[in-house]
Amino acid sequence: MKSEIKTPLILGIVIVSAIIGLSVFLSTLDSQVSEFKNEDTQINIATDENKINKSEFKKAPKLVGISEYINTLPDELQEKIDQSVVLYDIWTYSCINCIRTLPFITSWDEKYADEGLLIIGIHSPEFEFEKDIINVKSAVAKYGIKYPVVLDNEKKTWKVFENNYWPRKYIADHEGYIRYDHIGEGGYQETEKVIQKLLKERSDSIGIEMILDEELVQIKEFEHSWIRTPELYFGYNFATGRNQLGNPEGFRPNQDVIYSIPESTQLHNFYLDGTWKNLEGSMKLVSNSGSILLQYSGKEVNIVTAGEANLRINIDDMIIDPSMYGKDVVNGQVHVHEPGLYNIVQTDTPEEHTLEIFVETPGFQIYTFTFG
Repeated sequence: MKSEIKTPLILGIVIVSAIIGLSVFLSTLDSQVSEFKNEDTQINIATDENKINKSEFKKAPKLVGISEYINTLPDELQEKIDQSVVLYDIWTYSCINCIRTLPFITSWDEKYADEGLLIIGIHSPEFEFEKDIINVKSAVAKYGIKYPVVLDNEKKTWKVFENNYWPRKYIADHEGYIRYDHIGEGGYQETEKVIQKLLKERSDSIGIEMILDEELVQIKEFEHSWIRTPELYFGYNFATGRNQLGNPEGFRPNQDVIYSIPESTQLHNFYLDGTWKNLEGSMKLVSNSGSILLQYSGKEVNIVTAGEANLRINIDDMIIDPSMYGKDVVNGQVHVHEPGLYNIVQTDTPEEHTLEIFVETPGFQIYTFTFG
């Protein structure tokens, strides 16, 4: 090849190679820059996802219509609400479903109170005797409640929460947004995990270091019978739409009625013997003696009563066997001495029996039967 041709050819090859090399370098650089941008975008997206849109949550309403405060003062309580994760527990002390939740709630108070959790028991009564602060204070002491309890006697706070149930738990984050709502018993692990999550959010938000014990509270949960007698009400106002008084005399509001137990009785119905005054929330024994008969299904029977009396308990026409004693039975009897709930039957498995309660004290009142 002639030299005058060879020299330009080599020069051309060098130039083309340089252009190709520069192009590859720029392409690689652009690719790296693009990767960095993509990483930044992914970080931003993840950050945005971690930001909670609270527009979908309601703010917890103010406590209104509170007649009494236990374990706290009004100003002190409001100050604590403003800086805490708050669990609002709507309850009443003669409700067996509420009582079963208390071991978990008091344990959470003990475990998380110093980490920013405030528990407020909103005591919204079902019956008149539950409005008495002496009775509520007695229950607070009995169940070891150390967190604030407020008496919502006219159920005004109940209404602003738009509630219809006992018990009910709402949990608000440190900014006051309701982030959790649970009706009834159960859901304890789920509830505690929400508490832990919101406490972590609070600590991150206010810039404090917090190390939580993430092990959940371990308490044996009550296991309900699948088939059991429903709650039975003795007050004519409460029995509307769920009347299970089996006597043919029926309810007669505000009257003294002489009842007799019929020869044939049915499961899940209760029957009275003696003279009983029909009250809005209860039946009150007027005669010197009386009895209540019930065919029930379940493994636990409770009664809500008022008035002092000794109740003799029979099961299937015999004095109750010690193997079936409820927590409040002693020598086959229950001594009721203050208004509230008494446990009269407990068995390991659901069973069907005929329960009869004999009363020899005029003035005794019975409000409900509840079952487990």
